[in-house]
Amino acid sequence: MNIPIKSDKEIDLMRASGKILGEILLEASEFVKDGMTTYDVEMFIRKLLKKNNVKSPFLGYKNYPAVSCISVNEVIVHGIPSDRVIKNGDIVSIDLGVIHRGYITDAARTITVGKVSDEALKLVEITRKSFFEGARMAVEGNHLYDISFMIQKTVEANNFSLVRDFVSHGVGRSLHEEPFFQNFGKMGTGPILKKGMCVAIEPMVNQGSYRVRILDDGWTAVTADGKLSAHYENTVLVLKDRFEILTENYKKEF
Repeated sequence: MNIPIKSDKEIDLMRASGKILGEILLEASEFVKDGMTTYDVEMFIRKLLKKNNVKSPFLGYKNYPAVSCISVNEVIVHGIPSDRVIKNGDIVSIDLGVIHRGYITDAARTITVGKVSDEALKLVEITRKSFFEGARMAVEGNHLYDISFMIQKTVEANNFSLVRDFVSHGVGRSLHEEPFFQNFGKMGTGPILKKGMCVAIEPMVNQGSYRVRILDDGWTAVTADGKLSAHYENTVLVLKDRFEILTENYKKEF
């Protein structure tokens, strides 16, 4: 496994990319309201990308037709923006990347719309918590799957399931780089983490079964049992004695 190590200059460019992405995600999350369509969200994000003079690595990737993935309720990931109406009580995942001066960062948030069920709220909160439990292991000297172990431990302790069909991954000059790694695994396994590695850690957590079904469009992944799914992702930089979230929001999250 050949995992890229970013130079100090590259890290500065990744930080700049991540700052822009974090701010765009926050604005997009605050924009989502009951009664709008997922395509309305896509068009708002396009305006934010243009305003910030950045591009999306998603548009055209393997013929993907949009700059963002907007996934509602049972949609796990890769929801193509459409005329689907967002309603009170929904949970909505926004997955987005930006290219800034040749460097890519990748992040996702699941937000709640109006009054959601207690179970939906818990799902969103645990998904977010599992990310942070995993990310704190992204320190030089730890093993890659230490991240995965902590994600799995957090999710399963709360009786939710981890999606197994999609993985976390490296990111930088390309949207998807080594290492590709599942969000579950054994502590003390996988490559040793080194300063300068950048990984997009992205647990996808289901209310029911972990099983996935892909719709006829070839992209949209939904829960096989029709239950809810949540997604939380940030681009994380491995450092000598700490980790750094490059795509963190710079205001209080919703």
